[in-house]
Amino acid sequence: MRRSRASYETSARSVARPAAVFAVLADAPGWARWAGFMIHDATWEREGSPPPGGVGAIRRMGRWPQYGREEILEYEPPTHMAYTVLSGIPARDYRADVNLYPDTGGTLIRWRGSFTPVVPGTGALLAVVFRRMMTGFARRAAEEAERNPR
Repeated sequence: MRRSRASYETSARSVARPAAVFAVLADAPGWARWAGFMIHDATWEREGSPPPGGVGAIRRMGRWPQYGREEILEYEPPTHMAYTVLSGIPARDYRADVNLYPDTGGTLIRWRGSFTPVVPGTGALLAVVFRRMMTGFARRAAEEAERNPR
């Protein structure tokens, strides 16, 4: 049986500049400070190019007993980052793109993802869950960038 792809899109705004928002999102260990309950631990499993969080980097994030591993696919400061999830979610071929656009003195954060659900028929439900999670991450990243501009 062929599983169909599902997708989500969300956005948030920050009064911080794109470079400040990008710095927050690109700092894997920092996620444990601002991302909320689901991300208690965050670390680099492997550094990328440029180090630490560039292309090829693998970040491990989550909370015991559930951790996810993500590999950075594209790293274009201060406007774009893409990653794939290697493990930790009930989906395959997951890819997300986070784009940061200058927006009236701040930043528009646009987060888009697509994936193939492991269990057929769960794509729409997972899309709602992922959209809600990424909306929270985008909002909290925006707030962190505003509190601690880099």
